[in-house]
Amino acid sequence: MYKVVIVDDEPVIVEGLRKIVDWQAYDCVVVGCASSGKEGLELIERLNPDILFSDIRMPGMDGLTMIAAMRSQHADMQVVILTGYRDFDYARQALNLGVFRYLVKPSKMKELDEAMESITQRLRSIDEKKDLDVASDNTSANNFVVKQAIAYIEQHYKEKLQLTDVAQKVYVSHWHLSKLLNSTGKSFSDLLGEVRIENAKKLMEDSSLHIADISEMVGFADTAHFSRVFKKFTGMSANEYRNRFLR
Repeated sequence: MYKVVIVDDEPVIVEGLRKIVDWQAYDCVVVGCASSGKEGLELIERLNPDILFSDIRMPGMDGLTMIAAMRSQHADMQVVILTGYRDFDYARQALNLGVFRYLVKPSKMKELDEAMESITQRLRSIDEKKDLDVASDNTSANNFVVKQAIAYIEQHYKEKLQLTDVAQKVYVSHWHLSKLLNSTGKSFSDLLGEVRIENAKKLMEDSSLHIADISEMVGFADTAHFSRVFKKFTGMSANEYRNRFLR
């Protein structure tokens, strides 16, 4: 039996979908329902469903980022979006991230049945590929998560930023985000340090700013740490850089 999770902030939609579809006819069983994105993500992590029916315009949740996170960590999970959000570009991006169907509310029974028929066929095909040791492709979702993580780092580098903070914002576990970032050839620490140092170099153009001031402005807790990281990325001390390039 394939496991199904339903996530929507409208309880009537959750209950209606749970009852209206003949899940057993498709060798499926609804193992969990949630009324918020946060609760839905927790259910997915705990139950590891094969199929997810979900809204994407829920309070506090970035729809595309949530989709990418789910597809990145659960490559074989089939995602069906049920939404009242009519936007072709948004739908296109969702499909590019691996969403199987993008259905606009109120969805017709025929659309739901067609989706379930196609999904179960795909899941059986995936099962056959697993027997042949053929991996699923979730590259687009992985790239999206990495892009969102880097964007968050670039916006919040001045803060006391940790990997867990960024992972929370892109809806993946910190270990999974670490793996994705490392696949780019740079660790989280390297990416954060690089962003901070590039911004420090710009601030150095203002001769009225002391190195200690700049260190604090770009997020370093102490000047000694800043100096070590600056030399790591530039091959010289901050003072040497300022004397050589900015005078």
